[in-house]
Amino acid sequence: MNNTNALTRGAIIAALYAVITLLLAPISYGEVQIRLSESLTLLPVLLPEAVPALAVGCLLSNILGGAMIFDVIFGTLATLLAAVCTRLLRRNQLAASFMPVLYNGVIVGTVVHTCYAPMIALPLCMLFVAAGEAVSCMLLGPIVLRAARRIPSKMLHS
Repeated sequence: MNNTNALTRGAIIAALYAVITLLLAPISYGEVQIRLSESLTLLPVLLPEAVPALAVGCLLSNILGGAMIFDVIFGTLATLLAAVCTRLLRRNQLAASFMPVLYNGVIVGTVVHTCYAPMIALPLCMLFVAAGEAVSCMLLGPIVLRAARRIPSKMLHS
């Protein structure tokens, strides 16, 4: 694999994640959030460079979106852990698509409760974040993955 091409693909994924998140900021942040950019979190099934790219995209969107430092750190960590597990589970798409739901539900749900909405019970914050993730990852993610699979192999793996 050409490292320059992989780096370029990673940069594009990170930029797409950040741009989609920021453009859809009203639904990307908050107690009830549906980050449509999270539909990209299935890309590690096809592309190993998507793992760090998703973490970078999340980091950028949290910084540029004005998130608190705990959200910047732990939200990025949740995305990175989910992407690593998605890559490891790439042969089982359903299990792979559940990883962002699990990690973001628990980690980001805890951050949302602690930093933004302490008046909402922790399990509800986790449930709200997990539900938004499920929409993005389990409904939209397979569509993104199907579209990515239609890209000629020589473009994806050159």
